[in-house]
Amino acid sequence: MAETITIIDDRTGKKVTVPIRDGVFASTALRELDPDLRMYDPAFLSTAACASSVTYIDGEKGILRYRGYPIEQLAEKSTYLEVAYLLLNGELPNAEQLKKWTYDVTHHTMIHENMRKRFVDGFHYDAHPMGMFISAIAALGTFYPESKEIFTPGALDKQVLRLIAKVPTIAAMCYRFSMGLQFVSPNNSMSYSENFLNMMFRLGDDHTVDPRLTKAMDLLFILHADHEQNCGTTAMRVVASSHADPFSAMSAASSALYGPLHGGANEAAINMLHEIGSIDNVESFIKSVKAGNGRLQGFGHRVYKNYDPRAAIIKKAAHDVFDVTGKNPMLDIALKLEEVALSDDYFISRKLYPNVDFYSGLIYQALGFPIDMFTVLFAIPRTVGWLSHYNELLKDDAQKISRPRQWYTGVDQRDYVAINKRQ
Repeated sequence: MAETITIIDDRTGKKVTVPIRDGVFASTALRELDPDLRMYDPAFLSTAACASSVTYIDGEKGILRYRGYPIEQLAEKSTYLEVAYLLLNGELPNAEQLKKWTYDVTHHTMIHENMRKRFVDGFHYDAHPMGMFISAIAALGTFYPESKEIFTPGALDKQVLRLIAKVPTIAAMCYRFSMGLQFVSPNNSMSYSENFLNMMFRLGDDHTVDPRLTKAMDLLFILHADHEQNCGTTAMRVVASSHADPFSAMSAASSALYGPLHGGANEAAINMLHEIGSIDNVESFIKSVKAGNGRLQGFGHRVYKNYDPRAAIIKKAAHDVFDVTGKNPMLDIALKLEEVALSDDYFISRKLYPNVDFYSGLIYQALGFPIDMFTVLFAIPRTVGWLSHYNELLKDDAQKISRPRQWYTGVDQRDYVAINKRQ
């Protein structure tokens, strides 16, 4: 039996029946009832603005899949660049394809000298790395005038490759500037994640990157590569719908990520753990949250109403990192907080489970990243997710330039009053 929904306009008695597919029905049903009828949906809680085959999430069951592959399998068996290829192309690469893709990314990591010597020097000495990152991504597009030729065969693919290859270099450049350190050039003999860590923290010729830390960084990149239609991805698609070049669209997506309600969640979780200060204070902190004083950061998610599958993977990986770096004292507080919260009906009934941000900040700190870099670390892997959606939108004939309607609630028409007659 076909699934349908029937909508009746009680003002006129007119009704329309339309099919439901995968829990979605077309908004054309409303236009059939009345061309002037609008649905009010703040924050798009019930609106599917696009059809996408990139990422699947079942928040009730705690499921995340990239192109059909469970995130648990990719995290265990894959690499970030292999996952990047999957998200962009829809299929995992064979050995030859992966070798070429890895070579191409590795040999496009350099950035123009003017970016390093002139552009960055224009920032204030204490500029936030994410603000610098956003500006640098937008500026990078000006070095490639052909980036606007998004429908020229091969031209867009070249910009996608450039962005994925160069974002770690830009991120490291922003960090080194903020620390007053000399820039470190990319090393083509290193893997994607190893090269990034080397550009970030290299201080001398004897510097090496522990392979366990490289693996952890790569894992974090995989887990953050895409997450469906969140705020940043929506910003990417909205700007892309105007056929702006990918550098401009990604700068907009990064700006959305910069907001504390989006990319700043792991920073908030770290600050909360510091505020708690000790395992002995966890019980009293939980009581204060239940009393309405404060918030349990790193718990709950707009989509997940179960344990975030990424959080479970990161929690396990944290121990491997701490074996190298030494244990972060905040980990014991985090584990105790999770234990207490998940045994309390107050949080269980509200489906407040740990999300990816709860443990990722602890690993970032252990790896040596300052809190100001957390959002930049989010943007590096999310680049491939944003670009996958950018490509998908351009190929979707149903998409037009984004132009949502509004519900006007202002005053009705009125006449202009001369200034000497206004009260």
